[in-house]
Amino acid sequence: MSSGVRPMPSVFVLQHCHVLPTDEDDVKVIGVYASRRDAEAAVERLRLQPGFIDHPRIVDPEADDDRNGFYIDEYPIGKDHWTEGYVTV
Repeated sequence: MSSGVRPMPSVFVLQHCHVLPTDEDDVKVIGVYASRRDAEAAVERLRLQPGFIDHPRIVDPEADDDRNGFYIDEYPIGKDHWTEGYVTV
């Protein structure tokens, strides 16, 4: 018998980052996917395209110092992902 609690569905956001000579991040949102596998398939479709071919890998932010490449982030649906205010400097 189940507890009635269903796992919260998630989406997977695919972005690509290219660090500019000024050390600023040029981030492109590629798409939002229903599974990590779908996001990885999009990377395979794009990695040889102009611009992306220069930084074709999927970045592991916890293990990599190089910020250049694709990022796949999981976001549960129906949850706030920014929970505090912000300050413009």
